[in-house]
Amino acid sequence: MLNRRHIRVKVMQSIYAFSGSASDDLSKPQKFLLFSIDNMYNLYLLLLSLLIEVQKRAETDLQKKQNKHLATQEDKNPNRKFVNNELLHLLRGNKQLQEQLEAHKINNWQLDDEYVDVIFKAVIASDLYATYMQSRTSNFKEDKEFIIDIFKDVIAPNDKLYDYIEDKHLTWLDDLPTVNTTILKLLRKVKPAVSEGYFTPRLYKDLDDKQFAVDLFRKTILNTSKLNKEIEQRTKNWDADRIANIDFVLLQMAICELKEFPSIPVKVTINEYLEIAKEYSTPKSSIFINGILDKLVKEYQEANTLNKVGRGLL
Repeated sequence: MLNRRHIRVKVMQSIYAFSGSASDDLSKPQKFLLFSIDNMYNLYLLLLSLLIEVQKRAETDLQKKQNKHLATQEDKNPNRKFVNNELLHLLRGNKQLQEQLEAHKINNWQLDDEYVDVIFKAVIASDLYATYMQSRTSNFKEDKEFIIDIFKDVIAPNDKLYDYIEDKHLTWLDDLPTVNTTILKLLRKVKPAVSEGYFTPRLYKDLDDKQFAVDLFRKTILNTSKLNKEIEQRTKNWDADRIANIDFVLLQMAICELKEFPSIPVKVTINEYLEIAKEYSTPKSSIFINGILDKLVKEYQEANTLNKVGRGLL
């Protein structure tokens, strides 16, 4: 679920926050780093549970119409295609998912049910819904394709949902693209019969990824003076005040990764930080960072100080 680039972004944010702190204690910022990563899983559960709650809301809506004093024939005999959507029932009946929702105390939609109503109304007002509801019967494939399209085109881009997520946890905005992608991948691959753990994937691919987050954070912070000298020696013609703070942090991390992580290929390190710079810093940042790192790597190679293990890592 979590990729190395997202881990680097989390570390970048934590180092950036720490650089403005007067404390030398790494325990609290490290704890926050791991919390912000773990909290990404809560966002994943929150969005999956929203699909379930929207289906429940549709069910309640039909029941209310049937119980109206002057119910129409359509009210009495409604089209239950959305309510009976097989993929939504698969989600709703997944015991392990329900256990995770309870364990992580994901009860937002019970407390803020007006947002469920907002999404439900957006769904039924969409052209996708109108097309889907033209018939009363379906199969798993059609049900799945409908939910994928609704999530991608109606739920994920919803402005009110976006604002809600931003208000709940600031770090969730950076997590949202990764979480949405994860959900869509799972929905696209889901089959009528899946294991109980299908909808509860591991946050980290393996323990090495979690250790990578901690090591990158600690080694960058603990070697700040050395890393800054490396940067200053190669930016003598630059006014220090003109270098964006994010660029400085990204350079610190990249140099640390080049020198302290022998199993990570040089090209991977450079490409990762250039992509992060494009997304989180100024339009020219990636060019600036690429120039500095390219110069550094050539110097390290000439001095034979790049400690890389394995073929193709240079």
